[in-house]
Amino acid sequence: MTEKQPQEILEKRLRHVEALLECYRGAAFLHSVRADVNAEDAAHVRHLLFGWNKSPLSRVGRALRGGWLLVHGQTVEGRPLKEAVQRAREIVEKDGVKSLYRRVRRRLDARLQQRPKTKKKSGKSKEILSENVEKVLNPYRQVVPPARDLGLVPKILIVAELSIPQCAKYRVWQRKEELELLGWEVEVVNWHDPQSALSAMQTSWEVIFYRTPAVSVIQTLITEAKRFGIEPWWEVDDLIFDLELYGQNSNLLSLSKSEQEILLEGAGLYRECLQLCGRGIASTRVLGDIMLRAGVREVCVIENALDGETLRIADQLLAIEKAPRENGDIVVVYGSGTRTHDQDFVECAAGLAAAMDIEPRLVLKIIGELTLPDDFRRFGARVEYLEGRDYAGYMAVLAGADIAIAPLEPSIFNDAKSNIKFLEAAILQVPAVCSPCDTFRDVVEDNRNGFLAKDKTDWREMLLALAHDEALRERIGHQARLDVLEHYRPEAIARQQVAVQFPSPERRKTDRLRVMAVNIFFKPRSFGGATLVAEEMATHLSALETDVAVFTSYEPIPALFSSSLRYEIEGLPVVGSPLSTHIDPIAGLDNPRCTAQFISWVKAFRPDVVHFHSIQGLGLGMLQACLEKGVPFVVTLHDAWWLCERQFMVKPNGRYCFQRHIDLNVCRSCLPGAMHLKVRQDMMLSMLKEASLLLTPSESHRALYLANGFDPEQVKVNRNGFSWPKVPHKPHQPKTPIRFGFVGGQEAVKGFPLVREVFEGLESTDWELVLIDNTLNLGFASMDVSGWKVKGKITIQPAYGDATRDDFFNSIDVLLFPSQWMESYGLTVREALARDVWVISTAPGGQAEDIVDGVNGNLIPLDGRPEPLKTAVEGILARPDMLDSYVNSMKDALPNFRRQAEELKQYFQSVVQ
Repeated sequence: MTEKQPQEILEKRLRHVEALLECYRGAAFLHSVRADVNAEDAAHVRHLLFGWNKSPLSRVGRALRGGWLLVHGQTVEGRPLKEAVQRAREIVEKDGVKSLYRRVRRRLDARLQQRPKTKKKSGKSKEILSENVEKVLNPYRQVVPPARDLGLVPKILIVAELSIPQCAKYRVWQRKEELELLGWEVEVVNWHDPQSALSAMQTSWEVIFYRTPAVSVIQTLITEAKRFGIEPWWEVDDLIFDLELYGQNSNLLSLSKSEQEILLEGAGLYRECLQLCGRGIASTRVLGDIMLRAGVREVCVIENALDGETLRIADQLLAIEKAPRENGDIVVVYGSGTRTHDQDFVECAAGLAAAMDIEPRLVLKIIGELTLPDDFRRFGARVEYLEGRDYAGYMAVLAGADIAIAPLEPSIFNDAKSNIKFLEAAILQVPAVCSPCDTFRDVVEDNRNGFLAKDKTDWREMLLALAHDEALRERIGHQARLDVLEHYRPEAIARQQVAVQFPSPERRKTDRLRVMAVNIFFKPRSFGGATLVAEEMATHLSALETDVAVFTSYEPIPALFSSSLRYEIEGLPVVGSPLSTHIDPIAGLDNPRCTAQFISWVKAFRPDVVHFHSIQGLGLGMLQACLEKGVPFVVTLHDAWWLCERQFMVKPNGRYCFQRHIDLNVCRSCLPGAMHLKVRQDMMLSMLKEASLLLTPSESHRALYLANGFDPEQVKVNRNGFSWPKVPHKPHQPKTPIRFGFVGGQEAVKGFPLVREVFEGLESTDWELVLIDNTLNLGFASMDVSGWKVKGKITIQPAYGDATRDDFFNSIDVLLFPSQWMESYGLTVREALARDVWVISTAPGGQAEDIVDGVNGNLIPLDGRPEPLKTAVEGILARPDMLDSYVNSMKDALPNFRRQAEELKQYFQSVVQ
């Protein structure tokens, strides 16, 4: 085997891998499209069910169903009636009859609130809920800085009608080519795909709407463009936006009545779209003047011209030597295209027929649809109809002609048209005879590069002159080609016309580090500790002379067509991808739509490094995209999602899974029926091992990942900061009850059942327990402690925020943190330690790393038993004076957000270098 053969084998295998990758990517996209369709169908069904459930007939049906279920020994929820009775007995025995009554009452109230008459209810809860909804939506509606001010890649979006190939060629694809010659990135989107159009708009400097009507989706796009500070352009190359002038086009008479009505009705929508945009791009001077009369403030003229495709086709055709015709025919070609040119052809019909009578060698070839006058029947086979064809095929026929004709009826409608027919003939060195409409007069010079025929005599004489003189045909055709190459080649049009309104953009150069942070949630949709860290790091990095952008999710807004959405939070540019909170966990592993929107944001922002936080639901495709594009990425491992299907490694029974090295056989017993665990693990590990760096918030959490085979050099600790106190903590007052605080909600994994059991078992009365109910800020309570049998005092407070955090910690002396899983960090613990609040916490885990037992807190085993917690609580109650002057002597070693951000930036710089 030669040295060349192994290389060929490797190259072949590489091609196979690339082909498979494209196939897999395409399959993933198709599955994503199917998933979107299924989600839309499900939403539609939910809407129908919602309407049905609100109907009186539905209520009768539910009542009958409930009665039937009770008779057959089941509850309305489908549970066995015996289980419900047994549960009721347990509640009565433990909490009393009143507690059972309150629970039933809450259930009934919850059901009543779902009825349609709830809108008649008023109160503080509805006001709070409405305020919170508005608070969340408000940033999405705010005007944001233009893309050019953010230093994004200079990009122009063209939202276009692409169904008419000839129009798309001359006004869309040519514009794209010309703009790219000037240094712009250009994205073209069909206006029938508003989702893609709106997503592309998020990062565009300018937007051009080509031939779009002012239907609702286009109005939404225009409104969104203005939110970005973009003054959009509306472009067209036909007089289709002026109803009065459009109606004067006599070619419409060749259409049916219904077709005429459709076209004329559309004129009003086109005009409205032009006026909504406020700026117009016309293909001719006359068209531009009519745009101005329509009330727009600015119009520019960019002519139809030559492009790379046209020049390439022309060069190929000219390289083919024309074979002499045996019969000596002189071919005249007319490209009709559509059946709306019958009246135009009348302009040349009499003169052409007369010329054909005089010169029997003249033959006429018609490309496309045309109804010829009856006079032409006498020419028989000398008139040939050719079916419409693609552009290359059309040009091939034209290149075989001796003469081209471009007749147009004299009207303002045709004065507004461009001189395409002349350009196409000229670039092929075919002499053309044209009607003297405005744009033809600008370029055609009689007997130099073409002919202008205004009546029957002109048409007859000019056609005969060309037919009788081959040298004249060659001279005229040659000069026409030279002229159009000088004035209409792409570079000339780009420099002389396009650059007037779209000059070559200046790309901002910066030495600042550019970081893109990615997290499932971000303000205003904040949720969870990882989100808080992601938000704080973005803000603090920005303050450290770093350019920061954010990619996140937002709750889908129907009016935005599942597009991405750019907004601004505290000066940070954020792009959100629509993602329901109820996304399927398996589908959330790979989200092609989200990946595409992420790639668009990466291309626009050009980060030096991407920092992934918690991305469950956004999908691993983002990491794959970074690999493909050579962008280094860092992952902060906030939890166990990368290792375990259950994000916090909590089993269905609420107990923590104490696996250190993840064994999928154990996982399968926890998730029966889950067939994807091995694939999931392979996907996760393969992507994590490609990360430039993995960060954990604690040594304990780092140890979990090292136990699963990760390189110690790849996994570093970046301790989370937190909000330090703004005011000193108020110490415990002597001879007053000890105040305990618990913020973990009602979940068993946070230790709520343990807290209840311990405090119900205390004999002491000299204490107060402060519980945090996260739903109180939404206007309703989720905690009910009326059934607790305790001897001390229980107080329930709403969740605290930045403004009320110090107030909460000033209301307690001891923080209870009996978490039943090995927390990756423990934010609340650090907040308490920094405020001289004693902490009782489980260990091991990240939550315990800053606690020294007996110095600034008590550590209890993570074993699910209440006795250790009770012992620690009773120990404090036995010595209340120990907290009277307590100050945490170790709090100076605690991290803050600023130090965390400084360390994080150093990590990023090491990765980039």
